[in-house]
Amino acid sequence: MADDYQPPALPSPFTHTKPAPILLAQGAEAHVYKTVSLDPSIPAALKIRPSKPYRHPILDRKLTRQRIIQEARCLVKLVREGVKVPAVLALDWEGQGGDEAGWGGAWLMMEWIEGPVVRVVLEKWEAWMKVNRSSLDATRISQEEARVRGLIRRMGSAIAGLHKAGVVHGDLTTSNLMLRTEQVEGETLSMDGEVVLIDFGLASQSTQDEDRAVDLYVLERAIGSTHPLSEPFFEELLIGYKEGNKGATSTLRRLEDVRLRGRKRSMLG
Repeated sequence: MADDYQPPALPSPFTHTKPAPILLAQGAEAHVYKTVSLDPSIPAALKIRPSKPYRHPILDRKLTRQRIIQEARCLVKLVREGVKVPAVLALDWEGQGGDEAGWGGAWLMMEWIEGPVVRVVLEKWEAWMKVNRSSLDATRISQEEARVRGLIRRMGSAIAGLHKAGVVHGDLTTSNLMLRTEQVEGETLSMDGEVVLIDFGLASQSTQDEDRAVDLYVLERAIGSTHPLSEPFFEELLIGYKEGNKGATSTLRRLEDVRLRGRKRSMLG
C-alpha cells in the first residue's frame, strides 16, 4: 500500500535538524525534502539519491556519485552564467550515514525557490477558464490569454539561457519549471514573476542542436498532453527562445526534424 511507504533514513547530518525535513516528492531515483541551511531561518531544498539495494554496492556508489556530481556541476555552471536555477549550497557524494552499512546514498542541498511550479499555475488557470469562459467578454478572454502567452514566452527565454550556457535539461516539463512569486490573485495564481528551472537529475553539458531540439520537443509534448488550453500558445515559447538565444535558428530547424520523427513513431506505434 502507498500509505505504508517509508522513505529511507535521512543522512546523518539531517537526522536531528530542527524543524525536521519535510518530504515533498519521491521518485525512482531521488527524494526531495524541504529543510533549512546552516542558518535555521533560511529554507533549503534537499535532494537525496538513496542507495539501491538491488544494485551491486560498488556499481551503486559509482553511478550515484557520477549522477549527483553531474547535477551539481550543471547547476554551478548555470548560476555562474546567470541562468535562473537553484544555487548549490552543499553536496555530499559519499553519503556517509543513513543505513546500517554506513552508506545511504548521496545528497545535494540547494537554494529554496518560493513559488508554484508552472504545471500548477497552468492547471489552475485552465480550470478557471473552463468554468468562467462563457461569462467573459472578448476583451477579458484576450487579457487572460495574453497572461498565458507572456508566461510561456518567459519560459522560452529561460530555456534559451539554459542552452546558451551549454546545458540541456533532459526532462523539460512544466513540473520542472517554477514561478518565483508569492502573490495569489483571486482564484488564479499570478503569472508574474521569474521563471526558474529545477530538477537537473538528467541534465548534461551539450551544445548539440539535436540535444537542444529534443529538450524543446519533450516540453512541447508535455504541454500538449497536460495543458490543452495552453498548447495553442506554444509558439510564444519559441519566440522567447529566439529572443534569448541568437544561435537558435539551427536548433529550431532541427526541432522540425525531431517533430517529424516523433510523428512517424506515433503513426507506427
